[in-house]
Amino acid sequence: MTTRDEMEAHLVGAASELAGDAQRGDGRAAGARMPALLDGVGHLDRGTTTWIHRTDSGVSSAMSRGTSASRRSSSLCAMTTSPPQAGSNAFWDRRRVVVTGGAGFLGRRVVERLVSKGAEVSAPRSSEYDLTVPGTAETMLATHEPSIIVHLAADVGGIGYNLANPARLYLANLLMGTHVIEAARFAPSVDKTVLVGTVCSYPKYTPVPFAEADLWNGYPEETNAPYGLAKKAHLIHAQVNELQHGQRFAYLIPTNLYGPGDKFHPSVSHVIPALIKKCVEATESGADHVDVWGTGSASREYLYVDDAADAIVRAAESRVGAEPINLGADREVTIKETVETIARLVDFDGELAWDASKPDGQPRRAVDGSRAADLLGWRASMDFEQGLRNTIAWYLDNREAAERDPHVSPRNGEQR
Repeated sequence: MTTRDEMEAHLVGAASELAGDAQRGDGRAAGARMPALLDGVGHLDRGTTTWIHRTDSGVSSAMSRGTSASRRSSSLCAMTTSPPQAGSNAFWDRRRVVVTGGAGFLGRRVVERLVSKGAEVSAPRSSEYDLTVPGTAETMLATHEPSIIVHLAADVGGIGYNLANPARLYLANLLMGTHVIEAARFAPSVDKTVLVGTVCSYPKYTPVPFAEADLWNGYPEETNAPYGLAKKAHLIHAQVNELQHGQRFAYLIPTNLYGPGDKFHPSVSHVIPALIKKCVEATESGADHVDVWGTGSASREYLYVDDAADAIVRAAESRVGAEPINLGADREVTIKETVETIARLVDFDGELAWDASKPDGQPRRAVDGSRAADLLGWRASMDFEQGLRNTIAWYLDNREAAERDPHVSPRNGEQR
């Protein structure tokens, strides 16, 4: 066995090596965990997986989660080495799941899918559990006793919100994920945690399509950096805990989400809802132009919210580990094409007035989704124009709710 002193020496040495590599600008292997830091730490049986099955009589098999590999191995009892068939409702039948941020845009879709598959889902609100506060995540897990956590709680917004709230974006998101990961490590019921990162974590200048290999090869685009780096810290946290403590994770990186239920208030809206709102209002008022930020040359890859929810559920079912997995739609779209398509769909035929003094954000954004196809058997299915039609229709039918300012009542919606 590796002694505590040997392990600590290994970690200190590896950290020094990493610092030197960072100063030299050395590249990292694709999506890789920080390799020197983790090689040889602990003695885990990586092929063993414990799944909790809930029956009429209660829990038929479980494994307590300790704080070390040796404590975990000593607690193995009545275990199974393979899950029920992934993708089947039998996998989810009465399985307890906590979805943080379950009242949010993406969270509602994930909750709907899990419930439809037979899972027992809790979607705690921030009014009950403020996950930025130490000890709150532990209380939440002790109360709900989930076997799977899907962590979607986030403080998010578009470019304007990012520029106005960089410190808040960094700290709130960092703390929520950190507290959930550590609480899950000590919660006896928890078998797996699904973490959802962000495409904002990628370097500002990344070869397109973004491969997981590129995640560590530079600094994120400035307006996205506080949020992106906080989310990327969760990836490292998951990787070191997986190897040292035996925790189980999935880590997903979706591209820009859109769809029915999105946020349309100007303080937090992303590009598609912001443009839909502008074009609809211009059509209704008879305006002769719509002001659009930037030059229109930047590109994005948009992922329909239902497709993202399907991928998250598949990741929860699958053995994938704490390596990043891109989720994209395999279609790169410029902002110019985006706004022109929206304008056509809402019958706006005026001028698009580009304001080049405003930031474009990341110059290009599209991801390589091959790992999601290989590991999850997942590909996005929604046609982009049809997804826009669905989103516009929902907005027109739900304008009061869509345009509500989530910051008027800070406990409303996703975890804040």
